[in-house]
Order: sequence, then C-alpha cells, then structure tokens
Amino acid sequence: MLLEHAGAGTMLKECELPAPVPRDGQLLIRVAACAVCRTDLHILDGELTRPKLPLVLGHEIVGKVVDDASGFRAGDRVGVPWLGWTCGECVYCTTGRENLCDRARFTGYDIDGGYAELCVADARYCFPIPGEYDDAHAAPLLCAGLIGFRALRLAGEPAVARRIGIYGFGAAAHLVTQVAVARGQRVFAFTRAGDTASQEFARQMGAAWAGATTEIPEPLDAALIFAPVGELVPAALRATAKGGVVVCAGIHMSDIPAFPYEWLWGERMIRSVANLTRRDGDEFLALAPRVPVRTEVQRFPLDQANEALDALRRGRIHGAAILIP
Repeated sequence: MLLEHAGAGTMLKECELPAPVPRDGQLLIRVAACAVCRTDLHILDGELTRPKLPLVLGHEIVGKVVDDASGFRAGDRVGVPWLGWTCGECVYCTTGRENLCDRARFTGYDIDGGYAELCVADARYCFPIPGEYDDAHAAPLLCAGLIGFRALRLAGEPAVARRIGIYGFGAAAHLVTQVAVARGQRVFAFTRAGDTASQEFARQMGAAWAGATTEIPEPLDAALIFAPVGELVPAALRATAKGGVVVCAGIHMSDIPAFPYEWLWGERMIRSVANLTRRDGDEFLALAPRVPVRTEVQRFPLDQANEALDALRRGRIHGAAILIP
C-alpha cells in the first residue's frame, strides 16, 4: 500500500512494487503483521513534513527473516520498530541517546515500512519477538508498547509517581496501563466527555478511574499525554501535584496554548518523548511477557489499510489495528 503524496484527504494506493533487495547488514523480512499507528496518520495528513515519497508506511512490523544474514537465520521471527538506523558516531549516539541522533532514519518514514508483503530492515535495529505472542498481538509492542514504556519511565519511579494520569486511551495507553498497574501505580484515564466505551476499556485494562478531562478525582504525580492535542498540556499541569511531570508522548502535537506560570511552579515539569532506543526495546520486550502485557487487536487485510486508518482517526479502534498481508 503506497503513499504517493501527503495531505488532507490522501488515500494509500494498492500497487505492485519490485521485491526489496537487502544491502549489507540488512534483513529481508516477509511481513506477517503490521500495526497501524497514529504517527502513520500524521505522515498521511502531511503533519510530519519530510517523508520519503513515494513511501510504504508502517513501523510496528512482525515478520520472518527470508535468508540467513547478519546473525539471523532464515525463519527467525523479528520485530521492526520506528527507529531504523542511526549514525553511531554523534554525541547522542555515543552517550546512550541514539533516539536523538540528528541523522537517524525511521521505518515507514525515511525507509519503506510494513504495509507490504516484504520489507528490508537494518539487522541491528530488529528485535527477536517473545514466543508468548502471536504475530498480530506482538505488533503493537513495537511502537505503542515501546513509546508507552519510555514515557512511563520518564514519568518517574513508582515510589514517587504513584498516581499516573493518561490522556488519550488508545493503543499505547492500553499497554502502558498494564505495566503501571504491575508496578503498583494507580492509573487515571482521561477521555473525551461521553466516551463511555473508552472509559470502560480503560477500567478493563486496570485503570482505577476513568472519566472526562474536566474531572480530576485527585491530584496526579505524573501525566502521560498520548492524544496529539496541545490544550491537554496545561490541563494536565493543573491536575498534577507539586513536583509532578507531564510527559508528551506523541511525535506530533497541536500548539500548546499559553498558561499562567503558577501552573508550572512548584517544580512541575513538561517533557517530551522522542523515538526510542534499542535498550528500550530489549527491556520492554523482556518485561512484557512477565507482566504479562495483553494486547487488544482488531485485524484488517492489508488491502483495507485505508479503512483501518479511517477507523483509527474516528476513534473506532479499542487497542490496536493490525494489517495482515
């Protein structure tokens, strides 16, 4: 499924492309499942402005290695995440912050991704998939799970960040809620007013409370914002106690409106999550089966990628949408 140009109203086009040819250090992967991410919508709509075009979207890929290469054997099951390549030389890469590499390349943005039958990926950025998950249920771990996990860690240790607010209860939120609860944290899920389906879903995933963003049952120690809505930042700040952390976990967000300094005062903090590191992947994929993290998925055939994206845009997916070639 090919993106030929980006912008409002854009649709992916079903087409036949030549089979990709792996270069040195790359794997040729037969795609078994690819999750649909909100970042894909931001690329499709032109909100992320520098994609390779034409482009195959998709960066939550699970598949099997086609040929022996770079330490993997044919038939090995691997996951391919958003971070697809880094330089390994810059100040960020050499200080454990490869997620900030200025020359980084990203799957489904700079590199053709998994809305396809075949893809290639740098072997260094592929992860073995835990055997406890089938292909479809593993796919959301590769971005929704990893970004949620990184956001939760940046919110602080469980002994301090005891009360976690989550704004926007989608794919990442339903996974990170389970991790937080397993760590002994209480989760408060904030949704649009009247969205009782998402609120019930949040409670099923372990949230102690779920309701509208205008309601604050008790002060929060940290807030994770997954919805791409800048207005939620000051709202989350107002909901946090002194010393609280607001983590903006999306790659794109609308502008943050002005707010009084007193809402930030008291050593509150706003920070963002940018991409992921391989360490995040190794740690989360080892943790997920132990929790165990349960992924809720809705499957779509690959040729229904446009329908899956539209369902995500309209808030009709509880959990993650998965494309199956």
